[in-house]
Amino acid sequence: MSDASPRLTSKQRAHLRKLGHTLDPIVRIGKEGLTDAVLEAIDEAFNTNELIKVRTADDPQTDARVIAERLSEKGEPVHVVQTIGGVMVLYRAFAERPVIELP
Repeated sequence: MSDASPRLTSKQRAHLRKLGHTLDPIVRIGKEGLTDAVLEAIDEAFNTNELIKVRTADDPQTDARVIAERLSEKGEPVHVVQTIGGVMVLYRAFAERPVIELP
């Protein structure tokens, strides 16, 4: 079985971390956790951005990989670039004409 979403290489992740460093969080996940409204807000953010930052409340159930998996179920794969504390950087390339060129 082949993986439909190829993994990012360490060089690609490093490049995306560098780009994501200056970003402000677009979506904040509150104490209610990963609701449908939050997933929709993240999905909407990916309509205009390939790289986004998401801030979470101190909730152990709000895991970046869970968010990426749930968003990937809706369509294009979402990659977890970095997680530091309650902040995560997520990447989803535009289906047509990606803006960010990966090394």
